[in-house]
Amino acid sequence: MTGWSITGRRLTPAQVSGVLALTEAARAADAVAPLSEHVLLHLRYDAAGPGRDLVLAADDEIAGYAYLDPPEDRINVAGELVVHPRHRRHGLGLALVRAVTAEAEGHQVRIWAHGDLPAAAGLAAAAGFERFRALWQMRRSLRDPPDQPNLPPGTTLRTFRPGQDEDEWVSLNRRAFAKHPEQGGWTRHDLELREREPWFDPAGFFIAQRAGAMTGFHWTKVPTGEDQPVGEVYVVGVDPGEQGTGLGRALTMAGLRHLRDRGLPEVMLYVDEDNAPAIRMYTGLGFTRYSTDAMYRECA
Repeated sequence: MTGWSITGRRLTPAQVSGVLALTEAARAADAVAPLSEHVLLHLRYDAAGPGRDLVLAADDEIAGYAYLDPPEDRINVAGELVVHPRHRRHGLGLALVRAVTAEAEGHQVRIWAHGDLPAAAGLAAAAGFERFRALWQMRRSLRDPPDQPNLPPGTTLRTFRPGQDEDEWVSLNRRAFAKHPEQGGWTRHDLELREREPWFDPAGFFIAQRAGAMTGFHWTKVPTGEDQPVGEVYVVGVDPGEQGTGLGRALTMAGLRHLRDRGLPEVMLYVDEDNAPAIRMYTGLGFTRYSTDAMYRECA
């Protein structure tokens, strides 16, 4: 490697293609996607959005990439990064972390490490970061049919109507995830970006309602372009007033049955490691831990 440089500016279409190719190379090498769906959506559809992109070039090619979200609050800012497998073990990951820290302008940086790989833990330690949050991926077989959904009295189930349900869904999602650091902040724009994805299917997006108002939802996901796709409990949410009614379980069952009817052999979901009630519920539904994503933050 003869030299490298890091630039931070709006990505050109050629750079977007290069970063996506880099992401695929890292996924193939590590057996885990290095960037979240959130960042991939930014790259594919919203490269001119408010997030910040850092490109590390070496030997006339894109050797690394980092993304930094707008600040969540006055204190924290979250990001992600990836280095091409061909350019690892040359200190480029540490250089990207330091560039991200400088770009954060005094905010405490938090970085996701997908797959929680040993190399990521080593990089975090070298950069002076500590692990403070983890996200479990849990899976279960769909070989046996899930239970029939048992909806609360007066509640009916229908599917999402694109072009009609967006605003009410965004409002419900904010209430359901008011304490969640990512999901609760979704806007209509975030929803519409996902409606543009090839995997989006309103037939697998279930809405519970009572007296004409949304009370909960289960949005399922089936990846496209994979030989053996794994279905996903993409997000399940219920209005705070519905807590304890069994609506969340009923919505989960409805989505699982839909995924099984699609012929999928397995289903996955994500849950925070410290969300003990949710983990108990999902364990009771036959899910077991499959992998972990970790988040690191600058040590105080």
